[in-house]
Amino acid sequence: MASNFLLRRIAVAIFTIAMIVVINFVMFRAMPGSPERILGRNPHVTPELLAATRERWGLDKPIFPDQFVRYIASTAQGDLGYSYVTRGATVVEVLSAHFWPTIILFGIAEVLAVVIGLALGAYSGWKRGGPIDYIGNGLSLLLYSTPYFLLGMAILLLFATGLGWFPTYGMLTIGQVYASPIDRFVDFLSHLALPLATVTLGLVGQYAIVMRSSVVETMSEDYVTTAKSMGLRDTRVLRAHALPNAMLPTVTLVAINLGYVVAGAITVEIVFNWPGLGTLTVDALTARDYPVLQGIFLLLSVSVVGFNLGADLLYGALDPRVRT
Repeated sequence: MASNFLLRRIAVAIFTIAMIVVINFVMFRAMPGSPERILGRNPHVTPELLAATRERWGLDKPIFPDQFVRYIASTAQGDLGYSYVTRGATVVEVLSAHFWPTIILFGIAEVLAVVIGLALGAYSGWKRGGPIDYIGNGLSLLLYSTPYFLLGMAILLLFATGLGWFPTYGMLTIGQVYASPIDRFVDFLSHLALPLATVTLGLVGQYAIVMRSSVVETMSEDYVTTAKSMGLRDTRVLRAHALPNAMLPTVTLVAINLGYVVAGAITVEIVFNWPGLGTLTVDALTARDYPVLQGIFLLLSVSVVGFNLGADLLYGALDPRVRT
């Protein structure tokens, strides 16, 4: 039964990725703009160069089946083509240059948000109706309902523009000469602080709300009532009996959220000019750099499918009932 569950989930994930690749091809071929049109903005570009560009990109071939087959074969080999704007650089190289800033920002933020959100939600649910519950739940709802860009601008105006405690943009100070790697790392941390706080606060609210709801629901279960009647301390009942079962919905939420890194990165990175995938998306969209946009879309979509698959498998391992 467990093997059938695993095979079904993997088959669905593979089929979904295959459909994403096809949609990725069709959608961007339907959009206006192409390499020769971008080059055509330059009056010094000759018709011969435009023809050579079309041939280089395979745009002189029919869309179906020639371009489609070539695209599928190249994507399967990890070849996403070349950027229109960054001449000579492959899409993989462009994505790699912006990948780690996003991973660092959202990876650390996810860890902090999970720890803070689960702790706040668990305590609020366990002390339901108390002052901590009202304050924590109200704060969680406020953070959850506030868009990333609005939260980021408020933090930026207060701590960077108003108080001047942190830099306003970028990942490092432009033109700064560092005396040691430690000085460079300190400058990096000062630039990271505000976007990291924005993403962390934006994620804390939903984790706390889901965790609180799960704990409240778990408290009414018979095994929790039995544990309390046996005279066990509240902290032990919460840690050993309530939390393991209340964690199930939260584990799924965390796993799914990891797949939406780029979607959340766009607004935060634009506010703080953080050089990650979000900023790259806006730049590529402005320049109509469709190969880069295709790569970002593919990366985002496959990440969502992959983390959803991971969430299904993890949930199945934690709760055997879903494997039936």
